Amino acid sequence: MHAKISVTVNGKVYERTVEPRTLLVYFLREELSLTGTHIGCDTSSCGACTVHLDGKALKSCTMLAVQADGCQVTTIEGMAQNGEMHPLQTGFHEEHGLQCGFCTPGMIMVAADLLENNPDPSEHEIREALEGNFCRCTGYHNIVRSIQHAAKRMQTATA
Repeated sequence: MHAKISVTVNGKVYERTVEPRTLLVYFLREELSLTGTHIGCDTSSCGACTVHLDGKALKSCTMLAVQADGCQVTTIEGMAQNGEMHPLQTGFHEEHGLQCGFCTPGMIMVAADLLENNPDPSEHEIREALEGNFCRCTGYHNIVRSIQHAAKRMQTATA
């Protein structure tokens, strides 16, 4: 048994037939070849698979692709606009917020959701928002600095 779904991913509509048990993370990676969304744990513990679903951060290993039918999904590949990196991507680069890079897409997606709702978060608020995302390399200090950097850049751009 298969189900037909229509999902808008990074602004492009995809119509596909999928097995009902297919997780959204596997749909994105295997069906759409959007491999920036990482598979880290399959238990929703690490946050490497975080994407935006209708504008909200969501761990894509906790959702079936059929549940995304009719929804808007944004992956890390959709963050850059018109060939320009998103301020969070620039912030992670300039403030050395990544080491191996495995957790970075999920961190950026969570941070984007945070900054959408709180454009000037405190260090505590940033760390609280990142609670569901694990980084085994950096110790989080530069990740927090990267998000603060991006927040300032985004505030300046809208001022």
